[in-house]
Amino acid sequence: MTVVLKPQDIVVALKLCVIEDKKASYSSLAGEVGMSPSEVHAAVQRLTQAGLLQASARQPNKTALLEFLVHGLKYAFPPDRGGVTRGMPTAHAAAPLAARIEAGDDLPPVWPDPQGTVRGEALAPLYDSVPAAARNDPKLYECLALVDALRSGRARERKLAESMLRDRLAE
Repeated sequence: MTVVLKPQDIVVALKLCVIEDKKASYSSLAGEVGMSPSEVHAAVQRLTQAGLLQASARQPNKTALLEFLVHGLKYAFPPDRGGVTRGMPTAHAAAPLAARIEAGDDLPPVWPDPQGTVRGEALAPLYDSVPAAARNDPKLYECLALVDALRSGRARERKLAESMLRDRLAE
C-alpha cells in the first residue's frame, strides 16, 4: 500500500511530540494546530500507515520521524520561497537557531503572516495555519522552525537543526 503524506501531517506529528496532554482529543488537537478534527484524524491515519506514529497510543515513532525529517522532508515538501513580505521568522532566523547563527546581509526567512513583525523573504509554511499554531505553542514553533531549517537551510544550518531537533524529540 502506498502512503502519500501531506505537509499538514508533519505539523500534526510535531504537535504530538510536544503536546503535554498525550490523550488529547482530535478536536482539541485540531484547535491547537488550526485544522479541522477530520484533517487531524486523516493525518494520524497517514502517519500511522507510514510508520511515523504508533496507532494504539497516538505516539510518534520519534526515531523514524527524525529520519524522515532529516533525510526526506526537503524532497517531499521542498521549500517554496517568495518575495519580500512581513511575517514570522522561521528556519535560522527563529529561536533556537537565531542564537547560534549570525545573520548576514540577506533578509531573514519568514512565514507570511499579517500579524508578523519582521520583514523578510517569504518561505511558505508547511500548512497555512502554522504561524497561528506557532504563536500559541513556543515548543511547536521551535520544532517547525527547525524543520524549515532542514528544508531550506545550508549545510551548517541543517546540521545544527538536526542536532537541536533530535534533542527536542528526545524530551
